[in-house]
Amino acid sequence: MNTVRSTNPHDPEETVAEVPATPADQMPALLNLAAHAGREWAHTAALDRATALTRIADDIDDDRDRLAHLVSREVGKPITEARGEVTRAERTFRYFAQIALLPEGDVLPGGDARALAFTRSRPRGVVGLITPWNFPLVIPSWKLAPALAYGNAVVFKPSTQAVGTAEALAEIVNRHVLPGLLTLAVGPATGALVAQSPVISAVSFTGSTEVGRQVVATVSTRGGVAQAEMGGQNPTVILADADVEGAVTGIVGSAFAFAGQKCTATSRIIVHEDVYERTRDALVDAVRTLVLLDPADPKCQVGPVIDANSRDSALAAIGASGGRILTGGGKPDAPGSYLEPTLVEVPGSEDVLATDEVFAPVTALLRARSATHAVELANATPFGLSASLYTRDLAAALAHTRDLEAGMIRVNAPTTGLDHWAPFGGSKQSSFGPREQGLAAREFYTDSTTIVVGP
Repeated sequence: MNTVRSTNPHDPEETVAEVPATPADQMPALLNLAAHAGREWAHTAALDRATALTRIADDIDDDRDRLAHLVSREVGKPITEARGEVTRAERTFRYFAQIALLPEGDVLPGGDARALAFTRSRPRGVVGLITPWNFPLVIPSWKLAPALAYGNAVVFKPSTQAVGTAEALAEIVNRHVLPGLLTLAVGPATGALVAQSPVISAVSFTGSTEVGRQVVATVSTRGGVAQAEMGGQNPTVILADADVEGAVTGIVGSAFAFAGQKCTATSRIIVHEDVYERTRDALVDAVRTLVLLDPADPKCQVGPVIDANSRDSALAAIGASGGRILTGGGKPDAPGSYLEPTLVEVPGSEDVLATDEVFAPVTALLRARSATHAVELANATPFGLSASLYTRDLAAALAHTRDLEAGMIRVNAPTTGLDHWAPFGGSKQSSFGPREQGLAAREFYTDSTTIVVGP
């Protein structure tokens, strides 16, 4: 039997999980089973669906230590962050357990005074979820929970680098839902099958821009519904009146924690020239204090990148930059795929570190002549996922948040950090389709029907 093997980025010789690959010839039968289970689940009372999601949350909570260490070993996430990911996943299922009980439509005036007109949301049927390795528990959870809450069956295709966590989550979910309702599709070839299958009415994808575009094109061509979150090149703007010390603290965590492997990680730091040198020096000092350790150590702040290929790609981007390395830029003398936290002073917005997404602990520093120039630099990218702005001026904050081109803008806070009840998604090439999370999730996981009952 073919298997998919995941390894520990801290120690690539260690196998974390080995999960059977899903044979392509079995996919049609699995999809038919999912469709059958989905029809039954769609007619299950909302209260019963809510109860199932609550029990899933309880099991995640009961198993939090094992899950946190599994996440930490499988993707190299510092254990403190891995524990936070488990908590976030648990709370996401609890949240959507309650969302399942909200009204499912609106009552409208009828054309005839005796008629009843209303809207009703119904599940899509079978939905496909294609998820990345960097948040192996949370991202599947914020897709799985609303999909199940609204009455859908699910085909879950995780990253091959995070199959152990995916299998653990699927085992928990399958204890509390109908047999066949959740199918775990493992293997590099299964993503294309999920995108192509006419049985799957909607596909939610999180991952690279290149693959996301292919998924969107494939699903849309066959008449399905697609949703894609495809990364970013996230700016932080520091204006002249900002609390520089507070900004630096937030930025360093946002840019370098978990080795910068978050789609919302700070990729560019754009600083008004009046506070540029002060900010630059403070950043260099703070970055040099970051601790690279085994992610299992609670003192670890950065950890390894996911594999040696990713590290080499980041080193190539640093080498192609026309900027000046202020700190970092090399491989530490340690096992595993580690890269020193790297801050590079770049000459302008055309530099490779200011245009391309480098999924590693590498951040570009740019000087801005004015607040307006800073916003222009922030927007000089095809991506628009997350942005942050540091200022003490409320009027400036309101004005510039109107002009920044991003799906999420945080004032006096880092680019990272998401509330599970708030809509999430980007602009420009960062996202396609409806927003994820919160009440916004209903748009993707349900189809609205208008019903008129005549006298």
